[in-house]
Amino acid sequence: MPDFTQISIELILLAVLALAFIMQMIVYFGTFSKLAWLKPTANADINNTIPVSVIICARNEGDNLTEFLPKIMSQHYPNYEVIVVNDCSWDNTEDVLREYKEVFPNLKAITVKEDDYYKHGKKFALMVGIKGATHEHLLLTDADCAPDSDNWIAEMMQGFANNKEIVLGYGPYFKEKGFVNKLLRYDTFLIGLQYLSLALKNKPYMGVGRNLAYKKDLFFKNKGFANHYHLVSGDDDLFINKAATASNTAVVISKDSLVHSIPKKTYKQWKDQKLRHITTAPLYNSSTKSSLGFIYVANYLFHALVIACLCFPQAMLIAGSIWFLKLIIQLIVYNGAMKKLEEKDLLPFILIFDIALLFIYPTLQLSKKFVKPNKWKS
Repeated sequence: MPDFTQISIELILLAVLALAFIMQMIVYFGTFSKLAWLKPTANADINNTIPVSVIICARNEGDNLTEFLPKIMSQHYPNYEVIVVNDCSWDNTEDVLREYKEVFPNLKAITVKEDDYYKHGKKFALMVGIKGATHEHLLLTDADCAPDSDNWIAEMMQGFANNKEIVLGYGPYFKEKGFVNKLLRYDTFLIGLQYLSLALKNKPYMGVGRNLAYKKDLFFKNKGFANHYHLVSGDDDLFINKAATASNTAVVISKDSLVHSIPKKTYKQWKDQKLRHITTAPLYNSSTKSSLGFIYVANYLFHALVIACLCFPQAMLIAGSIWFLKLIIQLIVYNGAMKKLEEKDLLPFILIFDIALLFIYPTLQLSKKFVKPNKWKS
């Protein structure tokens, strides 16, 4: 029998590191490659005529509506309406909508008044917009968002082919100067890489409200936001987590389908936004938790073991070689995904932001236990 007492700690660490490396490769080649190496498919007909209602919820978004709403109202699409829900705004939002209604006949404005006895969040405003929609197909975005193309609606509507009921798009942030902007955009890319790759793997679990489409009938069949109405966030991810299936969900990531939005300017603003969003994760279904858990465990376990191996001279060189190999594979996969999502300028910063987020994410999880998220746009 072998004498297991002679097995060194270095050997044990390297063996577990090898296992963690395999886990990472399963993530990269088994999941993220679905997006990175996705081959473009030809559109059946860019000029399709599915009637669609575009819904935008706005609270004190007068300036953003002035700048971005015309880009939505001037889409090359034959049959669509735009519903803007003015949710208790006290700025010039109502005046902006009144003026634009005179220019754009397919613009519908719905005003929600403030109630001293009943406070509500974005989900209420969104439900008002959905109930007021004329058409069965709904396309959601935000007031601070601008489509990259006049064919945005047409591209997203292509996703409803083959009886699909949900279409997941991508919503990057505008590129600005500074570390915070790149960090925020890299985090957004990672989120997109996860939910789009898993959807392409027939495991859809979330979308982003900046660029998301689904059918009104599906919304009411799944009782809308009833199960999580009490949460500030979740109008996009928790609803999709419940309603999406492998057969009813499509992904659209063509260049013309992208919608850029205004990013947060400071780390604190981004942190507060992240705290609102991560409150929804505990309510994901068990399959989603398993998939995301595997991705995060593989990542943290791998880096922890690499650091541990650096404490042993005999294991240091092997661990460093494994880490370098993992980095090369990561760069190849991320490069493919970043090209798809128009985030190629972030590639040189992968190492910096990966290290930063290894510490930031656990900090956010701890902060979540002590900080109560603010209401939307309040």
